[in-house]
Amino acid sequence: MGAGGLGCPAAIALADAGLERLVLADDDCVEESNLHRQILFDDDDVGRDKLEAAEQRLYERGAFPGSVELVRTRFLPDNARLLARSVDVVVEGSDNFATKFLAADACHLERTPVVHGAAVRWTATIWAVAAEGAPCYRCLFEDVPQGDAPNCAEAGVFGPVVGLAGALMADLALRVLSGGAPFGALFSYSGKTDALRAVEVAPRADCALCSARARIGEIDELRYTAPSCSA
Repeated sequence: MGAGGLGCPAAIALADAGLERLVLADDDCVEESNLHRQILFDDDDVGRDKLEAAEQRLYERGAFPGSVELVRTRFLPDNARLLARSVDVVVEGSDNFATKFLAADACHLERTPVVHGAAVRWTATIWAVAAEGAPCYRCLFEDVPQGDAPNCAEAGVFGPVVGLAGALMADLALRVLSGGAPFGALFSYSGKTDALRAVEVAPRADCALCSARARIGEIDELRYTAPSCSA
């Protein structure tokens, strides 16, 4: 999800691992201000369709022939479940809470594991959620925050931190695809101290999505707000 600062390094690592199928979903164009963290692109790509440029770079790097599939759309309420069920694991690289919660809900409803990632300033967080949740994204954050949350343009982001986050997301996704279960631990990285730590996340007993008291059984557009920008 997203060929941005998180999606670019994740896509490189996944393609280099030799995946026979890698689906990229985005609908944006390459912007000069994003080049410091969107490492699939260079100056000559400014203004190009991101997916077209990403596909070219991945094949130039030796991606498995025919492995890259392009879906020119954002992850939205009307297509989220379809996109989630079309893959074995979702790598969620958005930079806004609305899309993250949408991905969490759609993946749980379709029983698709998801790897979440986020990076703001010098800090990155990454974690994988099992198909059944427990814990899931809503166990940790519960619901979309009210009011405006800082996005990548407002808060700023340090390029190398985002790159490391994307690489860790790919690592977790590959572990899931290999039959592993890297679930339940939230990884946090500080670019200022170069420290990576893991904290266990406990399932929420009254989680609206994955508990015995779950109340979310479908995608309701009113739960989410429009995405702001891609990471």
